[in-house]
Amino acid sequence: MWNEPSAGIALADLGDHQRLPQPALVELVEPGSIAEELGFQPGDRLLSVNGVRPRDLIDFQFLVGAEDLTLEVQDPDGTVHVVELEKDADEGLGLGFSEALFDGLKQCNNACAFCFIDQQPPGHRRSLYLKDDDYRLSFLYGSYLTLTNLTAADWRRIEEQRLSPLFVSVHATDPELRSRLLVNPRAALLMEQLAWFAERQLQIHAQVVVCPGLNDGPALERTLLDLAGFAAGDWPAVLSAAVVPVGLTRFRPEGDGLEPVDLACARRVIAQVEPLQQHFRDRFGSRFAWLSDEWYLMAGLPLPPRDAYEDLPQEGNGVGSIRAFLEAMEEATAELPASLPAPRRVSWVVGKLVAEALQPAVDRLNAVAGLEVLLYGLPSPYWGQDQVVTGLLTGADLLEGLAGRDLGEELLLPAVTLRQGEPVFLDDQTLEAVAAQLPVPIRLVHGADDVVAGCLADWGSTH
Repeated sequence: MWNEPSAGIALADLGDHQRLPQPALVELVEPGSIAEELGFQPGDRLLSVNGVRPRDLIDFQFLVGAEDLTLEVQDPDGTVHVVELEKDADEGLGLGFSEALFDGLKQCNNACAFCFIDQQPPGHRRSLYLKDDDYRLSFLYGSYLTLTNLTAADWRRIEEQRLSPLFVSVHATDPELRSRLLVNPRAALLMEQLAWFAERQLQIHAQVVVCPGLNDGPALERTLLDLAGFAAGDWPAVLSAAVVPVGLTRFRPEGDGLEPVDLACARRVIAQVEPLQQHFRDRFGSRFAWLSDEWYLMAGLPLPPRDAYEDLPQEGNGVGSIRAFLEAMEEATAELPASLPAPRRVSWVVGKLVAEALQPAVDRLNAVAGLEVLLYGLPSPYWGQDQVVTGLLTGADLLEGLAGRDLGEELLLPAVTLRQGEPVFLDDQTLEAVAAQLPVPIRLVHGADDVVAGCLADWGSTH
C-alpha cells in the first residue's frame, strides 16, 4: 500500500523557517497494546518516529510499519523521553490521537452557492463553519473534496503514497459549468485531473449534487457519460458516481439562483438516470451511477431492491443507506417474541422523509403483544425543510416537534442526529440540554439491532 521511501518531515533536515506540524496528541491507548506496555498515557505527545515528525495519521501509519522504532515522546508536564523498540513489521502500536491531521486542515477555496456549511446561521462554534477540502480526510474517512486546492507537493504525495481511492465532488464535467458552480477557475481542470488518476492507476468515487436548472438535464447526462469514460478496464479511474439532490436551508442568501428539488424534479432525474444505469450495466457489468435514496422518497416511489445497489459503493453518501437499514430491520425483527411479560410503550423519532418507509418495521414490532412503538417523523423548522432525513434533525426540531406528544416511557433517538464523536446536535444544542426538556429519558440507538433492543428492553432483560 505504501510506496513512499519516507513520510513526514525529517527533523535533521528542518530548515530555519520551516514550520513543524503539531505533535500528535494521544487520546487513546488500547489495552494490551505495545503502547500500553511502553507506558503511553492519554495526554502524551508524540514528537517524532525515527527522527521524523508525522504530518498526519497517514504518515504515522507508514512510519510505525518499520520493525525498529525510536520514538520521541513528551509527557503532559513537558518531560521528553526517547523510547526504542523492536516489533513485527506492520504491527501497530495501539495509539489513538485527538486529530487525524497534525499540520492543520486544508480548507475549501471554492464559493459554491449550494454549500451546506454556508447555509448555517451565524453565532455557533467555529468548528461548524470549517469547510473541509482535504485529500487526506478523503482517503482516511471518505469525505468529499474538489481537487481545486491541491499543490504540486500534494499531487506528488497522492501518487507516491498511493492515496486511493479518493472521494471527489464533481457536480459537472463541463469546464465552464463546473467553474461557475464552484466559483473557481481551477475547477475547469477536472477532466485533466481524472486523466492523471487514470495514468497512475489511482481511483476515485465521484459525487454529483444536482441543482435544478443548473446541472441537471443534458448537463447531468454529459457528466455521467464523461465519468463513465474513466470506468472501463481492469483498473478504472472512476469506480462509481453518486447523484444526490441539493439541500437548501432557510438561511441561504436571497437571489442565489438555486431551486429546491420537488416531486416533479425527483421523478425527472430518476427517469433520466435509470436508463443510463442499464446502459452502464450492459457496458461495464455494473450500474456505475447511483441515485441516493432521497430521490425515491421525494418522488413518492418505492426504493429499488437491495441487489440494485450491488456492493453499496456509496452507502455513506445516502445511496442505499435507507434500503440497507430496512433490510437490517427486517433481519432484526425476523424473530420477535409473541408477547412481553409487561407492557412497554416507547417512541422513536426519525426525519419526516424516511418515516413512511419505516412504518412496516414499526407494524411488525407492534404485532408483539404488550408492545407499542410510536413512530414520529419530524420536519425541520430549524433548516426550513419539511422533508428531511434523520441526520439533519436538530435539538430545536426535536423540542418543537415532540412538544405535547405522547412519548411513552422512553424516546429512541438515532445517534446520527449528533455530531460525530460529540453529544451535540447540528444547531449546537447539547444532548444533555435537550434531554432535560423532554418528559422521558432518551436512549441513543446506533442501528437496527439497537432500535429493536430498545423496543424490547424489558423482555430482553429477562431472557
